[in-house]
Amino acid sequence: MIMSKKHFPRTKIQWIWDNIAGLRGVFILAMVGTVVYNFLQLTVPFFSQQIVDRFLTGDDAATHFQANKKEFYILIACMVGITLLRALIVYLDCMAYEHVSQRALYRVRNHLFEKIEHQDMHFYNEYRTGDLMTRLTGDLDAVRHNIAWVVRMIIECFSLFTAASVYFFYMNWKMAICIIALAPVIFLIVFTFRRKVAPMHALLREKHAQMNTAAQENISGNRVVKAFSREDYEIDKFDESNKDYAETNKKTRLVWIKFFPFVETCANLLPVILLWIGGTLLMKDEMTMGEYVAFSGLMWAIANPMRLLGNILNEFQRFSAAADKVMEIYYSEPKIVDAEDAIDHPERFTGKVEFKNVSFQYEDADLPVLTDISFVANPGETVAIMGETGCGKTSLIQLIPRFYEPTHGQVLVDGMDVSKLKLKQLRTSIGMATQDVLLYSDTIDGNIAYGDTNITKENVIKFARYSAADEFISKMPEGYETIVGERGVGLSGGQKQRISLARALAVRPSILILDDTTSAVDMETEKQIQKSLSELDFPCTKIIIAQRISTTKKADRILILQDGKISESGTHDELIKKGGYYAELVKLQTGQTDLTAKEVI
Repeated sequence: MIMSKKHFPRTKIQWIWDNIAGLRGVFILAMVGTVVYNFLQLTVPFFSQQIVDRFLTGDDAATHFQANKKEFYILIACMVGITLLRALIVYLDCMAYEHVSQRALYRVRNHLFEKIEHQDMHFYNEYRTGDLMTRLTGDLDAVRHNIAWVVRMIIECFSLFTAASVYFFYMNWKMAICIIALAPVIFLIVFTFRRKVAPMHALLREKHAQMNTAAQENISGNRVVKAFSREDYEIDKFDESNKDYAETNKKTRLVWIKFFPFVETCANLLPVILLWIGGTLLMKDEMTMGEYVAFSGLMWAIANPMRLLGNILNEFQRFSAAADKVMEIYYSEPKIVDAEDAIDHPERFTGKVEFKNVSFQYEDADLPVLTDISFVANPGETVAIMGETGCGKTSLIQLIPRFYEPTHGQVLVDGMDVSKLKLKQLRTSIGMATQDVLLYSDTIDGNIAYGDTNITKENVIKFARYSAADEFISKMPEGYETIVGERGVGLSGGQKQRISLARALAVRPSILILDDTTSAVDMETEKQIQKSLSELDFPCTKIIIAQRISTTKKADRILILQDGKISESGTHDELIKKGGYYAELVKLQTGQTDLTAKEVI
């Protein structure tokens, strides 16, 4: 289940707080440190005021200096000492923020990956790979930046502004009022900016995800691109996506640029106000030169927060848009999970598979894929499924390991509804090899042993022999230790299918599901594989999707799917006698027009 941001159980700040558990004390200490070192900013102007008023100005300044040299040097030493202390606090503070943010990033990224790994097929139908990669990288980095920089700068700006304002009122309330009067104007400008920039950042994150998706799909499909010589087309297509992202990014930045001159103008007015009002107060003896120097020395403490406030808000909106994307995955839950009263079945399944009046329809589809499917595959039997492309064969087998739930009816394994079985126990009892083979960037040995990492090398070789893969693997320079490229680059389609079959067999499944697994192998190799599958050293029910008669003719039962329904069911001989779809398929593949069961090889 995918949550909209309106239904998140925690606010963004609460969510961050949850993910810095164990480091909350460090984070609070860092925030306190930010307040402390910003209050320490007042010490240098304070000491400057004392030095100017007591030792540099006034009729008795020289006499006072001669009489109190020690006090003068103490003030200088305090200025230097506190400056060094503040530098140390700033260093430790930044290190603490960075440590907390990196730990939070690590924790959230692991949680997101775990969430993605446990999602069901509905999730993967909805989200693109490039979009998920963006959330795991760029969006998460925006979250980290918020913890490490935005939070610190917010505290710094407000603490510095507050401390300077209090000190200004302490020195001269008239001057303080004239300077602080610009603050409401700045806040109004920034608030208006926030309303305009928030939707822009949400759109920007979406454009970023679209660009990453375009790049990921193109890179993973590079062989198709080269096969059709479409490099220039793909370059132009990516350029459009990149341009779209760049334009959106520019528009987002321009929003702040429109407001920045007003903020900068207000900040630049502060020295003018100081010169005008401060000079007037000096002439009227309502302000000392030391106070004027202190005001001048701390003017940046008012101006800088004003200048930074827009940038901080801009970065916070970037975080907010990114956090919505991340939290959507963070709080998502799969629809297909273990039932509360799930049956614990630790022992091996016998392998009986039964469909009872099963119908199935995808959530975003208008018509059902399967309608009223009923059949039984008894333990040890081989059931073959045939039919035209798009008739629902793959959808049917995906209901057995609960990749999807049937709309109506029941799928049973050993007489138990699969929805009542624990997913891990069910799926580890099923071996699957599909037509679209995914091999990892690992050794051949590692790919075959993927489902059971404790399998011995001898067994890896044994299952490779079952799938007729040992012969070509042994001829490779490094044998089973050969590293295959991403998605099996460097291997032929038939070789990848045989490794995939060996991987499915290596878990010694109670139920073996093969989805057109031998479509890319030659006839001789297929015969060898069929012979091996009939001589497995463990009991196994086989459900095979195939298009070749040579693969299906020895099956205990052959099901013909047409328009999502079983139109024919029986053995090879029985279906030939019926003279339906299967008989026509046999004629087509054998080239014979007058068939009897004995004539078909």
